[in-house]
Amino acid sequence: MPPRSPGPATGRHVGVVASFDFLREEEFRRWLPPSVRCTVTLTGEVPYRDNLELVSRLGRPDVLAEPVRELVGRGAETVGYLCTACSFADGVAGERALRDAMTDFGARQALTTSGAVTEALRAVGARRLSVVHPYQEPVDRLLAAYLEACGFDVVALTPLGLDAVEDVYAADEQRVADTVVRGDHAGADALFISCTALPTYDLLARLEERLGKAVVSANQATAWALLRAVGEQACGPRQRLLCRGAAD
Repeated sequence: MPPRSPGPATGRHVGVVASFDFLREEEFRRWLPPSVRCTVTLTGEVPYRDNLELVSRLGRPDVLAEPVRELVGRGAETVGYLCTACSFADGVAGERALRDAMTDFGARQALTTSGAVTEALRAVGARRLSVVHPYQEPVDRLLAAYLEACGFDVVALTPLGLDAVEDVYAADEQRVADTVVRGDHAGADALFISCTALPTYDLLARLEERLGKAVVSANQATAWALLRAVGEQACGPRQRLLCRGAAD
């Protein structure tokens, strides 16, 4: 699929590589200020039999070669791989390998969703986490292992309860919100909503007010990190991560 970059370039330019099945581009762009140009392209489609095989195949650095080079050729100043499980499936070393590959493919700055999430969680002072996710086993355990290897204590790991054939994009805001409230742990100082397929933009501030703690989502953290890399700030009313103190 060709890259999409609506509107003229009026300021900084960021590039996003998303998985071939990504459908939340419109929501992702809500975090971007009008002055920032964002070009989005997708990975090639990969064959898979289950969730683990899908994220493992999409976690291979070579799948990024063509889309990253295309984004660099179009002038992107920094490139992010917008896929959570794809960037944590092979652990901390795998996430680093993806970033290294992107710079080898020409990106001046490179980041992944999983790397952005850990930076975002540190920015809001998180140490003990409740985590909500849509994954099947064993991908959920790989997520917990990745976060713990990055220095966090995962005190609750709560699935959305999708069955093996249910499309994650069928999970609406109400289902996500209900799972977050149910999955929060009193001992957690922040909550992370994993997966770029889930709708979260309109939920975050409301959930933070209800729970009394920071709630970080995969798409939010990626937008925050991409924009911070080019000296810009993400847009998200009353979202704790995007308050000036956390973004600086």
